[in-house]
Amino acid sequence: MDGTIDYQQRVQEALRGLVVRLLAEVAEEGLPGDHYFYLSFRTGHPGVSMPAWLRQLHPEELNIVLQHQYWDLEVDDEAFSVTLSFDGARQHLTVPFAALTAFLDPVASFGLRFDGAAAAGQPGEAQGAPPEPAAPPGPGGELGGQVVRFDPTRKR
Repeated sequence: MDGTIDYQQRVQEALRGLVVRLLAEVAEEGLPGDHYFYLSFRTGHPGVSMPAWLRQLHPEELNIVLQHQYWDLEVDDEAFSVTLSFDGARQHLTVPFAALTAFLDPVASFGLRFDGAAAAGQPGEAQGAPPEPAAPPGPGGELGGQVVRFDPTRKR
């Protein structure tokens, strides 16, 4: 330790841990109620496994949806793998949690945006909520919508 506590990185790790636990629960029990998840990740991150043609279409980031058509969701402490339908064909993906850039549950109006530098194990800013809008990806694949801020001092 260099004499300082990197709170930003610790928050980042805790929020990723939340996503790990949520996906592990979904892998065991399925999605509860009407919930569904949008997950965005860096396709070039080490450990991401996906078809080459899909990586060519999305060389930087890919947004996926876990809702009705997903199969074989498996989760461990470092990554998740899932089979999804792309243009009617099932494709298997493996995504390290460190590659995640965003998580969104539109039903709960809950979203997280992860800092790329911290996700890669480098110093960076962790954010407890998306600094930008947190809504389903639009036609261009970008996240848009309402901003959700994390304020631990706020009372409901």
